Amino acid sequence: MSNEISTSARFSNRVENYVRYRPDYPKETVEFLKNEIGLSSSSIIADVGSGTGISSKLFLDAGCVVYGVEPNETMREAAEEFLKDYENFKNVNGTAEATTLENESVDFVVAGQAFHWFDPQKANEEFKRILKQNGYVVLIWNERQLDTTPFLRDYEKLLLEFGTDYEKVRHDQIEEERLRDFFVSNYNHKSFPNAQHLDYEGVKGRMLSSSYMPSESHPRYKELIENLEILFAKYQEDGKVKILYDTNVFCGRA
Repeated sequence: MSNEISTSARFSNRVENYVRYRPDYPKETVEFLKNEIGLSSSSIIADVGSGTGISSKLFLDAGCVVYGVEPNETMREAAEEFLKDYENFKNVNGTAEATTLENESVDFVVAGQAFHWFDPQKANEEFKRILKQNGYVVLIWNERQLDTTPFLRDYEKLLLEFGTDYEKVRHDQIEEERLRDFFVSNYNHKSFPNAQHLDYEGVKGRMLSSSYMPSESHPRYKELIENLEILFAKYQEDGKVKILYDTNVFCGRA
């Protein structure tokens, strides 16, 4: 069983918060990929580990055909609803290691934060199978800034205290060595600023969308929410706080 299959259930009870409160990606990402690797409106994309469709929407808005490959049924259903107005979106029940797509059928493979869960070797083999000749793999995710503001520093402390396995699963822990092993040669990296301005319900939903945070049935859930309320009240301005991100984009050959 792949890591992706065995961990996909972590998010099943968090889909509503995931859809509503996860950050999207800046449009500069698409412009970078157009200039760097030739992305165009005629490109065919396999968005692997597509989840609720946040990354798929970025490429659908650019005119691409997108196959959203996702093993979690609840997330696929959420993506179907979220992207119902896009005729170019194709929802696929598959994994990074077994996408079910045809040989040499896509121009680009895109993977977001789900890359953390892939079996790198098997995923690499699968990506090479479905990519057309000279195709590229694009990895993209939002990395939350940890200590650039007082709020972000205290928010990070809250996650460290209450997160069930936060330090283990953080996607910003993807080491440079793993990226070098995944790409066949040198890869290009670009970072873009990104931000969310959230009210209390937004911060709460954003926090609870993460698989490492306690759910309502957890014995420390009430304590967690009380601490979050105090944190928000301390730092809010006009009823909102700002969460800053770096949107990291990596592209290269499988």
